[in-house]
Parts: sequence; structure tokens; C-alpha cells
Amino acid sequence: MRRDVPVSEIMTKDIIALSRGDDLERAEMLFKRHKIRHIPVVSEEVIIGMLSYSDLLRISFADAVDESETEVDTLVYNMFSIEQVMVKNVTTVTADTTIKEVAKILAKEEFHALPVIENDYLVGIVTTTDLINYMLRFI
Repeated sequence: MRRDVPVSEIMTKDIIALSRGDDLERAEMLFKRHKIRHIPVVSEEVIIGMLSYSDLLRISFADAVDESETEVDTLVYNMFSIEQVMVKNVTTVTADTTIKEVAKILAKEEFHALPVIENDYLVGIVTTTDLINYMLRFI
């Protein structure tokens, strides 16, 4: 396993993102529809935050009700904006950051996803799942 492989080789490039004007109902729908756990929040493709499914769970009953029951979540979600719930001051990496360095950041900071940027624009996202899938190729 090479340690100098750039993260661009394993990152997700087909990015699902939210904007600050989106609501939390849309966020929950994207999490569930795409079976993802992290969504970058952007303003004109510039990263301004990160929303995780765990962030939603902290303020709602998203997993406690079945998918057809939305009244409880709607009431709670209308009380908060994306900006109030998202993590701000997000740690980012560039496409040429090595996989090893990304793994160190994720392990040290206890993050599960990092936005990948180039010239301040979001170009991808790398998750712990991406790292695990990369490592599985070698064992």
C-alpha cells in the first residue's frame, strides 16, 4: 500500500451539498435517500459548514418515527436553520493531500468526513468509509 497516494483517488466527487437557504427537512431527505451521513453546506460552491446525520438526531426524532410520519420532525426542524445546526470552521483538505495525512486528521480530530477543496471551492468529500474501502483493497 502506497502512503503518498493523493486523496483525490478515493474521494467522492459526485457531491451532494446543501446551501444555507435549505431547510432541515431537505437535509433529512437527502441523508435518507442517498444513505449518507455527512453533507457539506456551501455558498456558491465555497464550503461554509458541514452537517452530519448525527447533528439532526441531536435535535429531532429522525430515527424514532417511520419514514411516512413527518409531523414531529417538521415541528422541530422549523425551529432551527441549517446554519444553527451545522458545524462551522470546518477542517478541509486539498485533492493532493495524501491518504495517510487524511487518515491522521480523521483519527486525531475524531471526524468522520472532510471536505476536499481546491482554490476555496468544494471538489469532493472523503469519509472514513472511503479510507476503509481503500485499505480493504490491500488485505
